[in-house]
Amino acid sequence: MRGKNALTVIVGISALLLAACSQGGTTSSAADAGTTEAATATMPAPFDAGPVKIALVQNSGAGDYFQQWTNGANLQAKAIGFDMQTYDAQADNAKQATDMETAIGSGVKGIIVDHGNADTMCPGINKAVAAGIAVVVYDVDIRKCAPTAVFTSQSDESLASLVLAQAATDLGKDKTVGYVNVLGIAPLDRRHVIWEQVKKDNNWTEKFFVGKFTNSVATDNAQLADAALKKNPGVAGIFAPYDELAKGTISAIYQNNLQAKVKVYGIDISNADIEIMTKADSPWTATAGTDPNAIGAGVVRAMALQLAGQLNKTEVSFPGVLITAQFLKDNAIKNMTDLRAKLPELNLTKEVTADWIPTVAFN
Repeated sequence: MRGKNALTVIVGISALLLAACSQGGTTSSAADAGTTEAATATMPAPFDAGPVKIALVQNSGAGDYFQQWTNGANLQAKAIGFDMQTYDAQADNAKQATDMETAIGSGVKGIIVDHGNADTMCPGINKAVAAGIAVVVYDVDIRKCAPTAVFTSQSDESLASLVLAQAATDLGKDKTVGYVNVLGIAPLDRRHVIWEQVKKDNNWTEKFFVGKFTNSVATDNAQLADAALKKNPGVAGIFAPYDELAKGTISAIYQNNLQAKVKVYGIDISNADIEIMTKADSPWTATAGTDPNAIGAGVVRAMALQLAGQLNKTEVSFPGVLITAQFLKDNAIKNMTDLRAKLPELNLTKEVTADWIPTVAFN
């Protein structure tokens, strides 16, 4: 979950989103099996005295991104020795703020905030920090309102630059293009800045800009993209910088039988995204992304290092990679397991870690 308009009652992510967890607090448990490589050093305090209680205060949306993110976080938490209680507001900002208050009062040593709205969450984050609770935030840009919390994110500017450089190569200059995005969500706002620059550099004419964030992002944006394509024929490419937005855009392209004429460029990657990109007639030409499992695990490692007094920084940025449909097809990649094997940099095993932290692999 990437201006505060009416849409900011819903949370980002990054881009971006799916109902991954239950509405109430739940005990950490992995959705998918994983393997763990044992740590090679003695556990530091507070991990040398039994399980360490933390909370994950989440605001998920639609799609399988959040399922994978949470799976990675759960696996890494279990491997380190966290007792992690999870709360998921599921696109309800007010509930996330209430969940934060509950977590603060539950006796935890640390709180991870995954997605959300900065204006909504900053009071609770600052309250937690003042109470001596370590706070690590993912994809909620709290750097101005809660500067002492640890801010983590994908490198959204890098992701957008990677995929839009591919779009510029494929499409060339002076083309007519479309744009499907939702502003007011931190990661999508950061991607938007790069879009504006690349559009200007290539003299692209933006024929439409549509998008909204809901509990059914792909379905609802398919309708918006369908109307935009009917009203603005002849676009050569569309940038949809979050995979649920890309799915909706692609659905609209199929509805209008334009898959041979319009190229789609997205951000994020998942099993479902790979299936769409590798279809014979898919318009989804390229994406840039990280492995959500690895990001979730990396954020949990940041919390572990923070509690151990070993993080020594307040910002962590996770790098992504460019993934083209042609690369997926050429390497017969069917799922994220295949992709990790071909692009091991997705695993992020060398990011935000220490020799006492077990390495987790994802199936």
